[in-house]
Amino acid sequence: MATILCLETATTNCSVALSVNGSVIAFKEDQSPGYSHAEKLHPYIEEVLAICEIDKDDLDAIAVSKGPGSYTGLRIGVSAAKGLCYVLDIPLISVPTLESMIITKDITADYKVPMLDARRMEVYSAVFDVSNKQIRETRAEVLNDTSFADLLEKGRVVFLGNGVAKFQKIVNHPNAVFMPNAMPSAIDMAGIAERKYKISDTEDVAYFEPYYLKDFISG
Repeated sequence: MATILCLETATTNCSVALSVNGSVIAFKEDQSPGYSHAEKLHPYIEEVLAICEIDKDDLDAIAVSKGPGSYTGLRIGVSAAKGLCYVLDIPLISVPTLESMIITKDITADYKVPMLDARRMEVYSAVFDVSNKQIRETRAEVLNDTSFADLLEKGRVVFLGNGVAKFQKIVNHPNAVFMPNAMPSAIDMAGIAERKYKISDTEDVAYFEPYYLKDFISG
């Protein structure tokens, strides 16, 4: 039975969850539109542990959302996770951000496309089938009115995430379902983190870097 602290900072959502044996027992989150990670991440960690009366020394691992997503957000989350792993001498587990978005949600669809906002008409996306198996690689792509046309002809497709709003404006298809408010959350990371912990699928704390997918562009 593992006690794992999960950190999600890939978007504007600053989110911390504590899981035991894959089930979340405490949770703290700020879904405000501005980035609050630098101010709120560490206080949220302390609050979540205090709620459960669990000391940092009782943690078995730290799980962090690995990206893609916000360069600054990912950097803050991974830095915090690596710092805790160093101090506590416990494993670091990375959780693919797009995968965690679709795992726990009750979605009835032939395909699921998590979609996070990048820049202008660009998004980070991946494609999963009805059994949550990833069937197309994660990539950055510029949206247009023919994006995902082949998928939409095959069956019902749910698009979810903060990149959906701009796609919804240019695509009108009967098989398309849009969930623009479905954001990455630490509460969705617990199952994946537990599974990876059991098989010792962990990262090298010294060398692990977030999956930025694109180079950082300021402005």
